[in-house]
Amino acid sequence: GMPAKKKKTGSRGVPHRLNEDERRSFDQARRQGFLQVTGSSWRSQRRDAPLLNTYRSLMDARGRPAIVLYKLSPNSSGGVDNGDRLVVDLSPLRFPDEFESVERGLRERISTEFGVESQMSESAEEDSTSEMDDDIEILGNDRNEDDWETRPIYQISPYVLSWEVSRHQGKQVGKFLGLLFDNVEEKATKSKKPKGVRPGKGRRHGGYGIG
Repeated sequence: GMPAKKKKTGSRGVPHRLNEDERRSFDQARRQGFLQVTGSSWRSQRRDAPLLNTYRSLMDARGRPAIVLYKLSPNSSGGVDNGDRLVVDLSPLRFPDEFESVERGLRERISTEFGVESQMSESAEEDSTSEMDDDIEILGNDRNEDDWETRPIYQISPYVLSWEVSRHQGKQVGKFLGLLFDNVEEKATKSKKPKGVRPGKGRRHGGYGIG
């Protein structure tokens, strides 16, 4: 058949293949309504973050915001250099004209319910393109409605809101937002590693060439 990129179902420049630990985190995110990652979730072998890509694609398919708690690494003294960061990406909703309205509502709700103030919202267009293939076009939030309806999610710039939170706050707010947006999949089945796919082998030999 045609390559995934031509079918607009994916691109080699935007990896989605998960390892065992990432699959567990992905399954947990489906049950809890938000994703938890350590640090940036960057995987050096893939020069990207497959877990974040896969979760964003799932939320796009479900038409829900992608909610991610970034758990920053503790420093040598046992503390945390910076508070954890809770991020909500509204782009999977695919209604850019409504983003500012949804953003205002979320800011007010989180401030009222938890006393946590959000940072400035941002369109992560520049960051999204820094490590991708040159031929992957990233659409900003000023594109026309047809682009938002037809382009794959990896070609659409994230529109993110973020909060600096403690670990406890992050989990509380993440759970709250997961329920608010109906992200929780109580009966989500455990994901499985694709059969016959082995790392370290070329595509012609049953692997996906990341050894």
